[in-house]
Order: sequence, then structure tokens, then C-alpha cells
Amino acid sequence: MKKTKKQKVVQGMVTPLILIISTVFIIVIYAILFVLAMQFDYSNRQVASEVALQIADAGINYYRWHLYESPNDFQDGTGVPGPYIHDYTDPQGGITGKFSLEITPPSPSSQIVTIESTAWTNQYPKVKKIIKAQYGRVALTQYAFLHNANLWFGNDITINGPLFSNGGIRQDGTNTSTVQSSKATYICGAESGCSSSGETKPGIWGNGKIQSLWQFPVIPIDFDSIKVDFNQMKSAAQSSGLYLAPSGAQGYHLVFIDDGTVNVFQVTGNNYVKGYSLENGCEDLYQTIISETLIGNYLLSSNQIIFAEDNLWVEGVVKGKTTVVSARFPIGTYDTFIWIPDNLTYYDKSGDYSIGLVAEKNIIMTRDVPDDLEIDGALLAQNGQIIRHHYGYFGCKSPGTDKIKHELIIYGSIISNQRSYWNFSSGPKSPASGFQKSTLNYDPNIYYSPPPYFPASGQYNFISWSEER
Repeated sequence: MKKTKKQKVVQGMVTPLILIISTVFIIVIYAILFVLAMQFDYSNRQVASEVALQIADAGINYYRWHLYESPNDFQDGTGVPGPYIHDYTDPQGGITGKFSLEITPPSPSSQIVTIESTAWTNQYPKVKKIIKAQYGRVALTQYAFLHNANLWFGNDITINGPLFSNGGIRQDGTNTSTVQSSKATYICGAESGCSSSGETKPGIWGNGKIQSLWQFPVIPIDFDSIKVDFNQMKSAAQSSGLYLAPSGAQGYHLVFIDDGTVNVFQVTGNNYVKGYSLENGCEDLYQTIISETLIGNYLLSSNQIIFAEDNLWVEGVVKGKTTVVSARFPIGTYDTFIWIPDNLTYYDKSGDYSIGLVAEKNIIMTRDVPDDLEIDGALLAQNGQIIRHHYGYFGCKSPGTDKIKHELIIYGSIISNQRSYWNFSSGPKSPASGFQKSTLNYDPNIYYSPPPYFPASGQYNFISWSEER
């Protein structure tokens, strides 16, 4: 049968239409496949990103372990600067990615080490994740009260912060945080609130109210391992702080000013008062300044450590961060003291300001402190105690009047090797010398951010973790 002209035209029109439809169909299929491929790739990249994050975190954990094993190595055991790249293996032992570590070691004025871990998978090396973590050695300022001796807290003392002693504790005061002793029992003498012949008492006992916070025995703290590196502190002061050589006179007087500076005086004359302590009995204490000469005014921002090879008197308003050290070489040959004659306070308690007082021997509150005395800071008596003498003891009365003071407020931390005290009792709620009331408030800002160069101990502990990218 012969096709007509019309049939030929229709047939000719169908062929291009089929081609067009086929082309569109193919384009659509390719588009769908492209979108699917893009989604698949995106999904894989998302997975790779999550895996990279896990690898980066593994890098942080690895170096945390390294610090535990080698707490003073910040070069990954290589002895050369980083970054330090490591393979990451899966549980089956296959290498699936890498992490690169950059370590910022602690500075002489800080106990914080920063670890930055950058990681990627082998399949998607351009997909990277970065984690930054900080770890710090706990400074000795983790306690409101840290002692290596038997203690007696009277009913006029309130402690708002953790308390620890390697000795036994009689607790008649108020505590709002833990009270810990390393003793299960101990021999308690008259100086610790018992009979003069001594009695065997539990590690913690007394009339304190919140006894559920009493914990004993606990693991002792090795005070022999708490060594203040006076050589390092002296070197730091000579290179990047303020070093005060032996004065040739009576010592130095530091008066902190609320403009962020400190006035330094050489003490050229002082007078004694008689004071009584449980350890030494009556003694002449040359603590009253009668003449001095200004040496200079110094910025705290440029002097975060002040080291004096002599006795020090310290007072004023601290607007900055610094640590003040009194020690004389050869260490152990001289007994240098830090005297506190007046209030020593922060400009404010925001955490932006801190001071540490480190004495080779004792830190002593003088006789003529204000009726209401406030001391802000971290106080460490390396081989001594933090005390105020009895200035009206029978047979040992000091020239002048030994007036009973109203209140002592300490904001910060007290650390001493020997027993610290500032009251002498003449009966319940009736001090014969000292303060009618004492309050110790712990400064939480100095837990991981102590004053510059302040001693620390122990392993590095977690501070912060952040995903940078």
C-alpha cells in the first residue's frame, strides 16, 4: 500500500519529537544523578566532618595522656617545635586519618597549657576540624585553708570554702564547704583545744554545725613535695619583674595604689613590740616602721612578680596581678617575714585582680592593724605560719595598748606548713587577744587562675574545651 504525502509528513514530525523527549529525559536523569551524587558527596563530607571531629578529640586525649606521663614535656617527646602530626587508626588497625597538634606551654606566670588539635580523614583531607582545649595544674589555692598541722577553729570563725589539714582538726566554728583531715585519730594537746596532757581524738571533732561535710581520713597531701622554687622566682623577678636586693637596712615597704601601681620604700628604721606565740613564747618583734625612703613607683602590669631578699611590709589596694616573695639566699639560713600592717584589698572582686604573698618563713599581722582588717590574696608561709601574736600576754606585754580587734576578713586562700592562728582564747566567745570574729571567704577565681608565678602541684586537669572550626 502506498503512503500518502500526509502520512510522510506526520512520520517526519514524530522523529524529531522523540529525539527532543529523549534528550530532555536524559538531561533530567543526569540532573537527578548529579543531585544524588552531590547529596551523597555532601553526606560523605558530613560524615567525614564528624569523624574528623572525633579524631581531633582523640588528639586532645592523646596529649592529655602525654602530659600525665611527662608533665614537663610540651614538644611531644621530639625536642623540637611543632606542629606534631600523628596517624589515627581505627579499632581494626587501619589508618583512617591524621591529627596535627600545636602546644602552647605554660608561661612562667601561668599554669595553663593549651592544646590545639586539627584533624582530617584520608578520604576527605580538605574537610578539617579544629578543637582547642586547656589544662592546668591545680595551684595550691584550691583550698580556703591548707595546712600541715593540727588546727582549732573556734566558734567565732566562719569558713566559706574547702578546708584541708594533714593534722587533726577541732571544728567549733561554721563551715559551708568540706572539712578534710588525713588523720583517723590524733593526739590533741592544749594548743589544739584539749587537755595539756593530750587526748586521742577523731580526725575531726568539735561543736561545728554541718558535720555532714566533715571527711576523714582522706589521702594526705605531701607537703615535702610542695617546694617553692625560690631560685626560679628570683630569676623571673630579675628578668621580667621587680627584684629587691638585701636592703642593708630593715627591709622594704610595699604600698599598692588603686591606679595599678605600687610604691616601694626602703625601711630605714623600725621599732619593736613584744609579742607572744605558742612556738617561741615572748619575743621582740621589730614590726613598727618609724622611718623609710621612697625607692620608686612601679606598674603592676610590668611587674607580675616582686622578689625581695629581705623582710617586707605589704598593704594597700591591688589593681593588677602580682606575686610578692620574701626570701633570702642561701635559703634556710635566714628567716624572712612578711608583715601585714593594714588592709590589703583588691580594687574589686571581679577576678581581674589577684595577689600572692609567699614568705620563706612567717606572714604576720602586726599589733596595730585596723579594728576591721581585710586581707585579699593567696598567702603561703613556706616553712612557717600565718599568725597574729598575743600582744597582751601576762609577763610579755608589748609597749602600747593591745586592743581586741573587731573582725578579720580573708578573701582568698591560706596555706602554711605550721599551725596558723590569730586569736588567743580566755574562754568561750572571749578572746584574750586577736579578733572577736573571723571570716574566711574562698576566692574561686584563683582555683585555675592563681596569682602569677604562684606555686602549683599535681597533674594537669581539664579547664575548657571548644570547637574552633
